[in-house]
Amino acid sequence: MPTAPRVDLRAYDQLRPLRLEADFQPTAEGSVLIQLGATRVLCAATLEETVPGFLRGQGRGWVTAEYAMLPRATLSRTPREVVKGRPSGRTMEIQRLVGRALRSVVDLAALGERTLTLDCDVLQADGGTRTASITGAFVAMAMAMQRLVAARTLSRLPLRNYLAAVSVGIIAGQPALDLNYTEDSHAAVDMNLAMTGDGRYVEVQATAESEPFSDAEAAEMNRLGRLGIAQLMAAQHEMLQLPLPRL
Repeated sequence: MPTAPRVDLRAYDQLRPLRLEADFQPTAEGSVLIQLGATRVLCAATLEETVPGFLRGQGRGWVTAEYAMLPRATLSRTPREVVKGRPSGRTMEIQRLVGRALRSVVDLAALGERTLTLDCDVLQADGGTRTASITGAFVAMAMAMQRLVAARTLSRLPLRNYLAAVSVGIIAGQPALDLNYTEDSHAAVDMNLAMTGDGRYVEVQATAESEPFSDAEAAEMNRLGRLGIAQLMAAQHEMLQLPLPRL
């Protein structure tokens, strides 16, 4: 049993309060503001009738992502990366993660020679921004695709599965779901899980920050991650009503 309460008094298997607000940015083909506790990420989808050069003439589309954090998304100001002239290594890592996670559930041939770009902008950061970006970007992408089908631009929905992601970790010796910033900064182990609706893994990122972890601890973090992802997918389904597999 846990020896100490979590900083926000949640149970160790409990998500932070979740909210999805559709069409937060109505100029985008699809957009959602995802809120998990104090973490807020605006995810917006943009469609372009073109593909990168390496895909031209192949009849396949492309899905990519960009990630950014507003200067005062954190307690102290983070300078805009555009001022530095290039994105940081962390930013590049996260946007590549989001892009490849999204592509894992898209039928790129059914998308045709089009590109969907998902912009994930962190308005407020309190842990789990990369996993919230994946979960929210899926909703924005699916909304855009639903509208393309409704407009008869696409003959069918080019999606295979739901997709969501969540953070887990070990704090005070206890595996825990959905870490906030305070927990994440002191966690002995930090893990991010991204999964499809039929229960397959898209990404597993796990690091022992201070103490190595055992098979039993890994199994418990995986169990908690699946539990959280099932709840995230239930919220996605409530908004989208897609006839796709989900946990």
